[in-house]
Amino acid sequence: MIVKQELVKKLKGYFDLNIYETKVWLALLSKGVSSAGEIAEISGVPRSRTYDVLESLEKRGFVIQKLGKPVKYIAVKPEIVIEKLKNNTTKYAEEKIKTLSQLKDTVEYKELKELHNTGVEPLKNHELSTSIKGRSNLYLQMKGIMEGAEKTVHMTSSVFELLSKQKMFRDVFTKLNKRNVDIKVMVSDDEVDAKKVSKKLGVDVKSRPINARFVIVDKTELIFTIKPTNVHEDFDYGVWINSPFFTNSLVYMFELAWKG
Repeated sequence: MIVKQELVKKLKGYFDLNIYETKVWLALLSKGVSSAGEIAEISGVPRSRTYDVLESLEKRGFVIQKLGKPVKYIAVKPEIVIEKLKNNTTKYAEEKIKTLSQLKDTVEYKELKELHNTGVEPLKNHELSTSIKGRSNLYLQMKGIMEGAEKTVHMTSSVFELLSKQKMFRDVFTKLNKRNVDIKVMVSDDEVDAKKVSKKLGVDVKSRPINARFVIVDKTELIFTIKPTNVHEDFDYGVWINSPFFTNSLVYMFELAWKG
């Protein structure tokens, strides 16, 4: 059986198989029903390994062993395999989410918090200045510092960015509103879009010709990005600074723009 290496490589990744498993499954699909010896011959997998590979594929639901002698194997339809893998993936993800959700109630989590607090206490402001790579990491850090806000949050963004992570921003802003934190958001989009996103997020949003992305918390902590949202999320970069001297100046300019 001649199979393109590119196909083997892609299927290997899609179905989380190794090379031998992929070749054996493809060989069996092309024959329907075959013995281990026949599969070894058409797949090019050593016969000594074929039995182990077939056993592995059988456990994972890719093949079925046919009753009778000699022992033969039947390939499971690709659509059935895909559905089973989808169900398994969903089940695993749900179990993982449940485990992570319950983590805060464990002794291990308390130890992690103690370690972090112990490590943070001796840090100086300039030591808390660092770069952040990747858009998902940026959002996580933004969420983290905003949730700790006590008095103010100043943000410049775009309607696209706010809506792309609408749930995250809405949840954070809801918590802050309950604590009476003053939240001001400026977007470079037009006034109509600004009012729409303001209504969705429940915070004051104004349209201003400022093409920037940053968030300032309590006039102390600042996260600003150095690239626009039109770059690939893996190449999005930001800088996190904890410096009241610098951020106060930026807040002053923000307020001037806010008042228009």
